[in-house]
Amino acid sequence: MRIPAPLRALRAALVPLGACALTLGGLGAWTASGAAGHPAEVTASGARVLLPFGTDDTAAFVRLRNNGDEDDRLLDVDAPSADGAMLSRTVTRNAVSHMEMVQSAVIRAHGSLTMSPHDLDIMITRPPRLRLGDRLPLVLTFARSGVVRVTAEVVRPGNG
Repeated sequence: MRIPAPLRALRAALVPLGACALTLGGLGAWTASGAAGHPAEVTASGARVLLPFGTDDTAAFVRLRNNGDEDDRLLDVDAPSADGAMLSRTVTRNAVSHMEMVQSAVIRAHGSLTMSPHDLDIMITRPPRLRLGDRLPLVLTFARSGVVRVTAEVVRPGNG
């Protein structure tokens, strides 16, 4: 018995369609179970900014935590009420320290990064007039987590 051409075509299409449906169902179940992992999710806390002397530039420090299963990268920093902000690092060579601009910083999956006066920080250029206890908004931009906003409390130098 000869099978008509339209039925042969339908039968030939059923195999790849079935395989595709089975694959999508399996991937959906894998993702729903949590086995597929979670994207990078960076949070910021403990933000503080050093009380500047007069109109001097100052530095801000933030604790970053990545609760996701992927590494993330801090790409940009901003202090909207200041003239500018940049990611910088204190580098010591031959007992001499100096600041170097940093393009980005990695926050590992399930890891953290704590900025400090002795390593990575946010250099704030021409901040607004600040007093102890004031708050300075910061905007951090990450490759995967997007924009994270945090408010830094003004503290005395030595408490950074």
